[in-house]
Amino acid sequence: MPVPFQRVYIESAGYYMPGEPIPNERMDAYIAPLNRMSERIKRRILAENGILTRHYAIDEEGATHETNAQLAAGAIRDCLQRGGAELSRVSLLASGSSGGDTLMPGFANMIQGELAAAPMETLSVHGICAAGVSAIQSAAQGIELGAHRSALAVASEMPSRLFKRPRFAARGYETDFDSHFLRWMLSDGAGALLLSDGAPGLAGNPGLRLRLKWVHQRAFSGDYPVCMQLGLTEDRARGHLDFGSWAEAEAAGALSLRQDIRLLPHLFDIGIHEYATLVRDGWVDPKRVDHFLCHYSSEKFIPVVEDLMTKADLAIPRDRWWSNLAWRGNTGAASILIMLSEFLHTKTLKPGEQIFCYVPESGRFMAAYMLLEVEAADAPAQAVAGPRMAAETAPDDEPAIAPPHDPAAAPEGLGALLTELAGIWHDYRSNVWRTPLIRQIRERRFALPDYLNWMEQWVPQVREGSRWMREGAASLTGPYKTLAALIDVHAGEEQDDFDILFSDYRKAGGTVAEIGELRRNPGGEALNAYLHGLAATRDPIGLLGAIYIIEGTGQRIVPALLPLVKAGLKLPPDAFRFLEYHGHNDENHLNRWLAAVEMVMAVEADKDSLGTKGQGRAARQIIDTARHTAALYLMQFQHITERMPHEPNA
Repeated sequence: MPVPFQRVYIESAGYYMPGEPIPNERMDAYIAPLNRMSERIKRRILAENGILTRHYAIDEEGATHETNAQLAAGAIRDCLQRGGAELSRVSLLASGSSGGDTLMPGFANMIQGELAAAPMETLSVHGICAAGVSAIQSAAQGIELGAHRSALAVASEMPSRLFKRPRFAARGYETDFDSHFLRWMLSDGAGALLLSDGAPGLAGNPGLRLRLKWVHQRAFSGDYPVCMQLGLTEDRARGHLDFGSWAEAEAAGALSLRQDIRLLPHLFDIGIHEYATLVRDGWVDPKRVDHFLCHYSSEKFIPVVEDLMTKADLAIPRDRWWSNLAWRGNTGAASILIMLSEFLHTKTLKPGEQIFCYVPESGRFMAAYMLLEVEAADAPAQAVAGPRMAAETAPDDEPAIAPPHDPAAAPEGLGALLTELAGIWHDYRSNVWRTPLIRQIRERRFALPDYLNWMEQWVPQVREGSRWMREGAASLTGPYKTLAALIDVHAGEEQDDFDILFSDYRKAGGTVAEIGELRRNPGGEALNAYLHGLAATRDPIGLLGAIYIIEGTGQRIVPALLPLVKAGLKLPPDAFRFLEYHGHNDENHLNRWLAAVEMVMAVEADKDSLGTKGQGRAARQIIDTARHTAALYLMQFQHITERMPHEPNA
């Protein structure tokens, strides 16, 4: 739930960018390519990210000419100067950064020292992109609680020191793609905000004040592997402190900043779903947002974010978006503060306008949001809108989240159904990522015997898919019979699925020669019994809910696991054909699922014209079955790590 604020105002904002803007063609003078592959990566990334200039606090020889604490201090001085404020009135300094100049003490204390500031309360937030929002929230909470009248929130980043070519000498200037990637993405800079409990007005905007309405942050670190990290080896098996010396850690690549770009699509999926929840609960109305400040690391992600928002029917028109990525670069935690500061300095605001900020963090997946509203300086205080009670939930014509498979367009009339299914899906996905099996894979403890054990339990479960689908198709009557052909096609593909999976199992060294000798685990048995029982009933429309969960697992969860499984197992590529196939083809399966749902709703619409309320009943069957299937499929995941005997199925 967001943290609401009644009396926190942004009094002024400032930023500091070191040195002159560095255009793309001059980057080599600061962070030269390491080898020919690096040059190709550089060209590709610069062509996609849309950054034209950036700033570095190092010179062309790699020497540091300003520290990270000095950058932060520069932003604070700019902020105070613009607001005509004195540092002496500030009693809380909260900083956010991925790292200061020292491992100890805290970054906020180093900034305070750089400013020679009087005694005050300090807080150092260590994180990545969302750390700046955490600093703002902490400063705002101090004011809201009455502990402080004025507080500073500052975020500063200086990654350039990590990217200098000599740092890679210990590895012969050879490194993996994940550590190449960020060298051409990140740059240096700092931003600061002065918050107070009763600002006379917003600096540079006479007669106006800017209220911070709420901040919302949610971490999904228990759901996914590390995506962006510094301090671990490429395989994440050892930390930088586990080596005998810093030189050994450097040579092993433990001090290289890495980004696993294969996981990034999941970050935006999570972020947009969280945004939709904020809309649903009444915290933000897309129609009322006048300015959208989104921290994206690359312009390549603009259409990704926009597309997801559009599919969720929560789009904010592009003419309301504002970003300075092209000329300020990606400065991590400082980006949103630099962006907000420059926006406030260059835009003419009006009372009633809302500024909505969104910051996705890829470290181990976080999403952060802020809503600010412009008020007339003499306007009376207003209560912050909070979540609606159940009786006040949005009507069917309000925005709804799209399903996890992101179809090209959500068909008319399916918004409420897809909204509820998406909620079931995201809870299920989150729980799956914390099961013992997935933890083994994420923590690189997944060995060949574990893979074979998983396959031995999964093969018979996948085989049952084609069986209950065909049983369900045979149970369709009347106008629903048109669905039978579509389901039979899908069942045929499921037949191929378990053949491919069993072949993978054998190629990986599996010793069981006949599929019939394999047993499902207790979760698989329960899921099998439930789906077969449902398939035997008349017109089992609810089975579409089961397909939604099962195929969604193949499209969203399996592709994220595949690179981790491959990295831990030394097996030939043809031992992973099923996992590869599922990731590539389940989107087609789910599009077929969407077509089936449309057919059902068309039939039920005809019934509705006769007053039978069939459409609502069919949607409820699909939703209930999806919820039950998610619970049982999760049970199957939870039992995978238990060894199963090899004997025929009942």
